[in-house]
Amino acid sequence: MPPKQTTATQHPVSGTQHSRSGTVLAFDYGRRRMGVAVGDAAVGIAHPLLVIETAADQEPWEQVVELVAEWRPAMFVVGMPVRDDGTEHELMGAVRGFSRQLARRFALPVELVDERFTSSEGASQLRNAGLSGRAQKPHLDAFAATAILQAWFESGKARA
Repeated sequence: MPPKQTTATQHPVSGTQHSRSGTVLAFDYGRRRMGVAVGDAAVGIAHPLLVIETAADQEPWEQVVELVAEWRPAMFVVGMPVRDDGTEHELMGAVRGFSRQLARRFALPVELVDERFTSSEGASQLRNAGLSGRAQKPHLDAFAATAILQAWFESGKARA
């Protein structure tokens, strides 16, 4: 069996090399709720993990540190809020700040992915699982993070 091929990417803050293989954590960032998904770049399948809920004046870092300790990701993927017409959403500054903090705190690469339509895709997946309306709310952000990560896998960037 040939050795598993991996591609390295240079970390934007530390300048160190990191592989694009292994576990990837994805985030659908929100000020009060943040969906989290996980997947393996070699397999290319994303799975919902959980939704981190925070008060408006809190940061999610305690929970993120716990997730990183548990899953030991090789990198992160973060949804980039873009309007249907391609313009940036007002949350984009906060998403960029969160992404920079991820990179600095964990010395791992972060990829931003256009998250247009991921919430509607997540809602569709939940409907297919038998959840609709208010029953979707506790799960929707995690499924949106799953759609973000799956889009990244399917873009081929995991193999780049």
